[in-house]
Amino acid sequence: MEFVQQNIFLVALAVVSGGMLLVLTFRRPGGAKALTTSQATMLINRENAQLIDIREPNEYIAGHLVDSRNIPAAALAERAGELEPLKEKPIILVCQSGARSQAACGTLLKLGFARVHNLEGGIAAWSEAGLPLKKGARR
Repeated sequence: MEFVQQNIFLVALAVVSGGMLLVLTFRRPGGAKALTTSQATMLINRENAQLIDIREPNEYIAGHLVDSRNIPAAALAERAGELEPLKEKPIILVCQSGARSQAACGTLLKLGFARVHNLEGGIAAWSEAGLPLKKGARR
């Protein structure tokens, strides 16, 4: 107890930083669930999850996940109607690093999509895991 009284500033700093770590661990921005590459692969194979690549078209053409659909992040809200039949199905949003797609998950959640996920690490993590990428536009 004497230690706590003499070092109250350090104890308070430790409690606050620990609390912040816990909040960030359990609460992700946008409320979407981040998936690792292996979790995403299982969701694609088991539940036929739809992949939405929210990068710009030139980034998409340079390399994207097989069977993914390109809807740039800036146009996601206005093109959400295209995804209307998928409202209750799993959707995995993908970008280069996972940051843009995490923000885009919040957009779809606000529009009523129930099962929105973010690919943690994005295309970079997918490629690093040795998983296939397709080049060119989707046909």
